[in-house]
Amino acid sequence: MIEVEVKARAPPGIEDKIFGLGGVRAGAEAHLDLYFSSKSRNFAKTDEALRIRLKEAGAYLTYKGPKLDSETKSRRELTVRVDDPQAIESILESLGFFRAAVVKKRRIKYSLGRATLCLDEVEGLGTFVEVELTGGEDWEEEKRGALDIMARLGISDLIRSSYLELLAER
Repeated sequence: MIEVEVKARAPPGIEDKIFGLGGVRAGAEAHLDLYFSSKSRNFAKTDEALRIRLKEAGAYLTYKGPKLDSETKSRRELTVRVDDPQAIESILESLGFFRAAVVKKRRIKYSLGRATLCLDEVEGLGTFVEVELTGGEDWEEEKRGALDIMARLGISDLIRSSYLELLAER
């Protein structure tokens, strides 16, 4: 599946703007993301990501492929729920992967039509707003939709870097 995602630093009053567009608060959750790399395949260089996400609703193993364009963070994403994240981490380590970074964030989610908007407070980085669309047959159309939502929020200064990349740049 292709996940279309656009992100920016959250401007003051962003939640009011989300509600003004018809967004509905859909919940809040804490994420602990464990990122992995290996000596034989440096995901930072290949623009990929391998992560275990721990949250209240469970644990998930995710692979993210390279970004598909120069405007957004759109990429192929494969995710599976895992019952035993410690065992998955042990399997990855047995295959030569090592924990490369940890990202902690608090996320508030909003629904707006087919889009999910996220207000993320990322430890060490600050607050960001993301627009995500997934599952459509035409990812280019979804990209236009995500960019349109950001424009309607009054946001034009988009960030293509992942939280992992932003933390590494600090």
